Amino acid sequence: MAPVRLDLTQRLSAAFELFDRPGVRILTPTVASDELLASVHDPGYIQAVRAVSSGAEPHRQDLGLGTEDNPVFPHIHEASARILGGSVDAAEAVWTGKVRHAVNFAGGLHHAGRSRASGFCIYNDCAAAIQRLLDLGAERVAYVDLDAHHGDGVESIFWHDPRVLTISIHETGISLFPGSGFANDAGGPQALGSVVNVAVPPGTGDSGYLRAVHAVVPQLLGVFAPEVLVTQHGCDGHGEDPLTNLRLSVDGQRQLVLDAADWARDFAGDRWFATGGGGYSPFSVVPRVWTHLVAVATGRPLPSGTRIPHEWRLEAARAAGAAGPVGLAGIPETMSDGGDVWWRSWESGYDPADAVDQTIMATRKEIFPYHGLDPWFD
Repeated sequence: MAPVRLDLTQRLSAAFELFDRPGVRILTPTVASDELLASVHDPGYIQAVRAVSSGAEPHRQDLGLGTEDNPVFPHIHEASARILGGSVDAAEAVWTGKVRHAVNFAGGLHHAGRSRASGFCIYNDCAAAIQRLLDLGAERVAYVDLDAHHGDGVESIFWHDPRVLTISIHETGISLFPGSGFANDAGGPQALGSVVNVAVPPGTGDSGYLRAVHAVVPQLLGVFAPEVLVTQHGCDGHGEDPLTNLRLSVDGQRQLVLDAADWARDFAGDRWFATGGGGYSPFSVVPRVWTHLVAVATGRPLPSGTRIPHEWRLEAARAAGAAGPVGLAGIPETMSDGGDVWWRSWESGYDPADAVDQTIMATRKEIFPYHGLDPWFD
């Protein structure tokens, strides 16, 4: 979660002049007030974050603060509240029509729960953005989480709310943190079918992941008809990522961004707010994926084979040198891994011996009937 990955994303996006495109503007994120934080977090938890942030308490490990995953540092409250404030501001700008699309690649902190920090996440900006949309009058908000890890915090916060459809496609919790997010997790008694999990097996690459996404997401969005789409683009499913066991390429993750833009247009009136998320290859993967995200959101995708400006590669190499002797040889030359983004559509048939197909079918059998869909044919 080193800030260098955000800095390099900003610099790469600027190198491609994405921020200078017509109609694009940068919103300065506000530090969220305690009242805003309390829309999705317990007041006692917010006060605990403030206490460790100021040094009044060394840690609160009972709340996940001061653990290996969530170390305490000065101003942790202000930094986390600013990320949340930025996501709320962006979502409000989309809802009110100030912008059609918005991106906060510093956001996507999807593990934080109402009263606990988890998985590098202190405040849950995704949940706060969704809650603001509801408070502004949205009756149906869809959240699609494309991180390698289960979006458990967002799911838990809206577990009982049928107005929010949460869909998470992630590596199975059998092999990866946080150990949750299975097909039979479907939401609270009054919101059954509003929680959707596709838990793909370790080793899943572009083809299998894209197959899983396209066998579940567009079908449900078509029926749910969200008024706004919120997507989380953690890129830790990349094959180089040190924390996960998936095998996606930058090309596959770029395709997921293109898909998200299509879903927003086709199902949500082109209202789209996107965040970053996980991603722990900060020099070779994260900046490329999130720059693709910015390019798509601002209306003109970068061709996958676009060459990366030499000056940016030098900057990345210098930044990487501080973490180890990587050199220019470790910095990509183009915006592509040369990955093949072909995927076999669900309509081509179901293979009961295929582990990806097994998890797709488990989710479809559990969730589709709640939406009037046939798990075999829709």
